[in-house]
Amino acid sequence: MNNYFVILAAGKSKRFDKNIAKQFYNYKNKEIIDHSIDKSLNSKLFKKIIIVTNKLNHFKKKKYPNSIKIIKGGKERSDSSLIALKYLKKFKPKNVYIHDAARPNFSIKLLKNITKNLKNNKAVVPIVSSKDSIKYKIKNQIFNLNRDNSFLTQTPQAFRFKELYNLAINEKNKISDEATLFINRNYKIKFIPGENKNKKITYLNDIEKSKTYFGIGFDIHKLIKDKKLYLGGVKIPFHSGLKGHSDGDVILHAIIDAILGATRKKDIGTYFPNTKKFINIRSPKMLKPIIENIYKSNYSINNLDINLICEQPKVSKYRDKIINSISKLTTLNKSQINLKGKTVEKLGLIGKEKAIACEVIISITKYA
Repeated sequence: MNNYFVILAAGKSKRFDKNIAKQFYNYKNKEIIDHSIDKSLNSKLFKKIIIVTNKLNHFKKKKYPNSIKIIKGGKERSDSSLIALKYLKKFKPKNVYIHDAARPNFSIKLLKNITKNLKNNKAVVPIVSSKDSIKYKIKNQIFNLNRDNSFLTQTPQAFRFKELYNLAINEKNKISDEATLFINRNYKIKFIPGENKNKKITYLNDIEKSKTYFGIGFDIHKLIKDKKLYLGGVKIPFHSGLKGHSDGDVILHAIIDAILGATRKKDIGTYFPNTKKFINIRSPKMLKPIIENIYKSNYSINNLDINLICEQPKVSKYRDKIINSISKLTTLNKSQINLKGKTVEKLGLIGKEKAIACEVIISITKYA
C-alpha cells in the first residue's frame, strides 16, 4: 500500500513537565513516542514513517529501520504537519496518516479499520462521544451543546495525500487537527468509532498509575573449573564458571526472583524447576517470558538496583557491558539500571573466591 505515517512530536510540553517533553517520558516500559513508532511498524501498513521533532539529537542514538525518517518540525503543530506534507510530496503518496505522539494507546486494530474505510473515502477520522457536558461562550452568554451531537476527534487521522496537501498549503490560520481543513471547506469526512483508551496525554497526571510494588531477589552459586562464567547475560573471561542446573547467571536469576516477588508470583523454581527440560538453559531465555508476562499485564519497571557480591572478577571492569546487556533483555533505559560491586572482605566461600552471589531490588508500577 502507498501509505505514509506521520508522527508529530515537536511540542515543548510545557503543561506536562518542565524537565522533559512528554513524548520522551517513560511510559509502560518505553518512551511515549516509541509506542506509536512500534505500532506503526508492526502494522506493516506503511512505506515510510516520518517523525517530526525539534529534538533531533534525541534520536541519534536510536537504531531504526530505513523506513523511518526523522525531520525537523516547526513552532506550532500545524507548522510541523505542513513540513511533513512538503517532505512527503516527492514520494507521491496515495494516503497519509497524521498522528500525535502524545497518543500512545491507540491499537493496530484501529489503524486497520482506518485503512479499510480509506478505500472509499478521502478522509477518515476516529471519534468518541463526550462523557462530559459541554458549554461554549459567545460574548457574555453561556450555551449548552447537545452532548449527543458532540464528538471528540482523535488521531491517527487519514487522508488522500493530494487533497490534504492542497488544503494545508493554502491554509493561513493555525489549525488544531487536519480534520479542521476538511470541515472548514465542508468536505466530506468519514467518521469512525475511535477508542476510549486513545486519550491524548497533556498533563503528567493524565498518565494513570496504580500502586507501586517492590521486590527482592537473591541468588548464589559455587564457582567450578571448566565452565563458562555468565553475569547479566554477558560472557566474562574468568578461570571458573557458576555451578547450576542452568548457566548459573546469578544476576539474571536474582532479577527474575525480584520481578516475581514484586508481582507476587512465587519464585524462579516454580517456573524453571530442576528437570531435564531446563538443564543447561541460558538465563536470558528464562528472563524473556517473565519480562513479557509483566509487560502484557501492564506493569512497568521503574528501576533495578543490583549488588553483585564477589571478590573477583571486578565489577567495574564489566559494568557497562552488563548494564547494556540487561537493558536489551528488559527493554529498560540504561539509566534505570544500577550495578554495584560488593566484596565480603575475604570472608567465607565468596571471600575465598569459591562462590558469587547477587541481590536485586526492583520497583514496578502497574498502570490502570
